[in-house]
Amino acid sequence: MKELPIVQAGQTDKAPRKRKPDWLRVKLPIGKAYRDVRSLVDQYQLHTICQSGNCPNMGECWGAGTATFMILGNTCTRSCSFCAVKTGRPTEYDQDEPRRVAEAIHLMGVKHAVITSVNRDELKDKGAEIWYQTVRLTKELTPSVTIETLIPDVKSKWEALERMVEGGQEVVSHNMETVSRLYKMVRPQGKYERSLEQIKRTKALGKRTKSGIMVGLGETQEDVFRLMADLVEHDCDVLTIGQYLQPTKMHIEVAEFVHPDTFALYKEIGEKMGFDIVESSPLVRSSYHAEKHL
Repeated sequence: MKELPIVQAGQTDKAPRKRKPDWLRVKLPIGKAYRDVRSLVDQYQLHTICQSGNCPNMGECWGAGTATFMILGNTCTRSCSFCAVKTGRPTEYDQDEPRRVAEAIHLMGVKHAVITSVNRDELKDKGAEIWYQTVRLTKELTPSVTIETLIPDVKSKWEALERMVEGGQEVVSHNMETVSRLYKMVRPQGKYERSLEQIKRTKALGKRTKSGIMVGLGETQEDVFRLMADLVEHDCDVLTIGQYLQPTKMHIEVAEFVHPDTFALYKEIGEKMGFDIVESSPLVRSSYHAEKHL
């Protein structure tokens, strides 16, 4: 298949990084709704992936009164080469966090809430009990709310997976992040086949399944098509595809800025393969427009 246009964005020691193309420009966060969300996040001492992950859509989402809450602290036990979240040995294990998250979601009055977490590999249950209590308490306090949980890799601890997803959430997401060929570089502590198996098992537990990937890391279109086929085979309902953006100079460089026409192609091919929904554009992130994925 003929390659669609891309804009090269390689970086060398002698040359600065090229400027982002116009289709990656975002507005600065402003407005009362944005300030209200920020106030609640600060008041309840909560973490959000919007802030920790340097999400380009934070202004739009917070301005609409929504945020993606990150539980189990803000220090991850993994060291993925793309991620802006702090890595190390976490010190936080706040058993009151589920209550605070549930209250904040209730006060925000959102109809659809998204909750994610860092990896907590050092915990025997991978944080599953905190996951369960957060979803359960949120549902108890706001029965009308629907919930998507973006859960980490449980390292084949399937009893932890079962506990994570039995609180009552409607959608369970687990991101593949990249294609199989780039896994060791992008997710050195992850395993491609293990994440596929986790998605398949989640579907077997009766949940709507979802995953997300980044492009612009050096993958080919054929790599992406193979990943799509693997996800469909493992019962993934929803797929999100967005442009990788290098958060700091310490993270893996952007290999290319993928043209919007290529994102449109991925959406077209993915829908033909059998996904219920494919969100594919440069600024798409896992929880972007998540309320539409029910």
